[in-house]
Amino acid sequence: MQEIRIPICSDTDIVAARKLGREMGTKLGFSSSELTLIATAISEIARNMVTYAHDGVISFAAVGTTNKRGLLIVAEDKGPGIADLSLALQDGYSTSKSLGLGLPGAKRLMDEFEIDSKPGVGTVIKMIKWNRRQ
Repeated sequence: MQEIRIPICSDTDIVAARKLGREMGTKLGFSSSELTLIATAISEIARNMVTYAHDGVISFAAVGTTNKRGLLIVAEDKGPGIADLSLALQDGYSTSKSLGLGLPGAKRLMDEFEIDSKPGVGTVIKMIKWNRRQ
């Protein structure tokens, strides 16, 4: 599978990203419950992108080896960045009066989660879900 990139700037794009994540996950053999976790993590990250950065790109790619396959999701924006990552990754922290579960929730749902954010530059989030049924 080739990398696929989706621009994110509206609710419609969030739905398209969720759908693509599910489709790619299905091709990689993920279970329906794992597909739900992937779609939820994508929703949380894409929602934050629309809310705080107003736009960005999410890319999807298959990763792994013969014995281990997974789905890599990379979200990139040139928004305001996150001043305090450790605080932003705590349950309940929000600057927009939400429940504050987006970033920490996505981190829990995926097997690997990396975030790099610089105020005034933007944010890059890399997440991987590994297929446990292989």
